Amino acid sequence: MKLIVGFLASALLACTAMAQEAPQPCGPAGDLSDSLSKNVSEEARCFELRMYTAEEAVEGKGGIDDLHQRFRELEIALFEKHGAEVIAAWQRLDNPNTLVWMLAYKDRAHRDQVFSDFAQDPEWIALRAKYPVPLSIEAYMMSSTDYSSLK
Repeated sequence: MKLIVGFLASALLACTAMAQEAPQPCGPAGDLSDSLSKNVSEEARCFELRMYTAEEAVEGKGGIDDLHQRFRELEIALFEKHGAEVIAAWQRLDNPNTLVWMLAYKDRAHRDQVFSDFAQDPEWIALRAKYPVPLSIEAYMMSSTDYSSLK
């Protein structure tokens, strides 16, 4: 029990430390530091690549299939409702328990507003309760290069 409590306390401290750090910049070159903006377009949006790896289903609940159903049913529509552009969603073939998707926003402030509004949406809260899927998340913030066709 002490091990679990210790782990949870460590995880909480790590989350608190991360929450206090300044958010990663992304979006147009003018929003970035000199070192980051060198190859970024002035018209760049803020892109976010997210990878969700679902834990195995337990007694038919959760797992990658429920995660896909959650996205299929409403999750993508809710992000779009709150102002994100969902570029695409993919099924990883080398890791079948992982869904990869990409979103675009005007800039970092817009991204943060979208996620804040999404998290408070009663439809999201109900959808998450309908399809509870324990998962791990990897997320990467990006700005398009000045030579990219996708801005």
